[in-house]
Amino acid sequence: MNRELGKLPTGFGRLWTAQTVSSLGDGVMQAALPLLALTLTREPMALAVVTAAGTLPWLLLGVLGGALVDRWDRRRTMWIADMARAVLLAIPAAAAVLDVLSIPLLAAVAFLLGLGGLFFDTAATAYLPDLLRRDPALLERANSRLRGAQTAMSGFAGPPAGSALLALGRAVPLLTDAVSFMLSACFVRTLPAMPRPVPEARESLLRQTRAGASYVFRNRVLLGLALRPAVGNVAFLAVETVLALFAHDRLGIDTYGFGLLLTAEATGGLVGTGIASYLGRRLGTGTALTCTAAVEGLAIIGLAAAPNPYVAGLALAVCGAGMGATMVLGPSLRQAIVPAHFMGRVASTSRMLAMCAAPVGAFLGGWLATTYDVRTPLYAAAVLLLAMTAVTASMTSNRRVVAALRTAAPAGGPEHPAGKGCAQETAPELL
Repeated sequence: MNRELGKLPTGFGRLWTAQTVSSLGDGVMQAALPLLALTLTREPMALAVVTAAGTLPWLLLGVLGGALVDRWDRRRTMWIADMARAVLLAIPAAAAVLDVLSIPLLAAVAFLLGLGGLFFDTAATAYLPDLLRRDPALLERANSRLRGAQTAMSGFAGPPAGSALLALGRAVPLLTDAVSFMLSACFVRTLPAMPRPVPEARESLLRQTRAGASYVFRNRVLLGLALRPAVGNVAFLAVETVLALFAHDRLGIDTYGFGLLLTAEATGGLVGTGIASYLGRRLGTGTALTCTAAVEGLAIIGLAAAPNPYVAGLALAVCGAGMGATMVLGPSLRQAIVPAHFMGRVASTSRMLAMCAAPVGAFLGGWLATTYDVRTPLYAAAVLLLAMTAVTASMTSNRRVVAALRTAAPAGGPEHPAGKGCAQETAPELL
């Protein structure tokens, strides 16, 4: 594994390539999907339905999906999920060609894509620490590269491409995303196989599901790491739901300009992923996470008050930087302190809390924009982000982070294979 030299294993390069290709397709859809919806309706609540549909699988099957991933082969789960999503996208592409595309169909496709994403993302999150033997330094480096690639493709290159491809035809961005899923599946199939975690004897799926959720809620650090994206998703989905409308009506941005606005956020995200490790070393992981959350809230205030597209782009870039750093530091810490046989359930529980909050944010954004003004959801999102920062600061303090890493250290070395040396069913309470 070249762990002694601090090098990432060869298999990581293939995982990175798979995510890079898939993220490009996701970026295309990030710009194309709301614009496709805008060609069908201009009702904020209808747009909210499409946005929220992709998050509903996490509400319905989130923790259960994590328990299944902890039973299944994680590599196989990833490539099957990608192939299924590639086939699925052929349906709205055909509907677009036949001119029968509708809001209900887009919402259904968003839901099924979200279901595939549930299994892929959970399996990938659980696979990475096995590949890197839970080495905290390697995990941070790997997550920085993965997040950087995801940001560059899904935010920087993808949205302008999505806007341009949509001009060629409504089916084109859908087919582009389908091809990206197929290529990603091919790369994932070449990854090295990892031993499945040792199963918990005679445990029902429901009992395993409850144990995974309990593990998160009884550990202050893990709970703090889970609450940040949960509250953050309420805020960010409120913004995302009305962003295209806000950009068009208040900033005078056209279709291509909207893609560039998203690119500004991605540019900041690249900076954030690049400086995440430095912030963690300089401030401590806990303090760094608190600072990046505060930056996000202040940046959304700047976006809401932006008088022109340039200020709005700068605000989104600053927000993206905070998000980029958070998405490196938070997952790396979680992967370093969670035992292998709990990783799928812990990851899915944390993600479920975040994704369950997202529909609330989507409908909140639509309702506030309809009832008051299109800027109102942005100001409400900023208040939520700053309140969340104050609440979770003590839960993920530097002291608690150091204690969690010290507790996990004996199970994190290569002498403890996945599933061994970590048999306890409850998380330590770091009070």
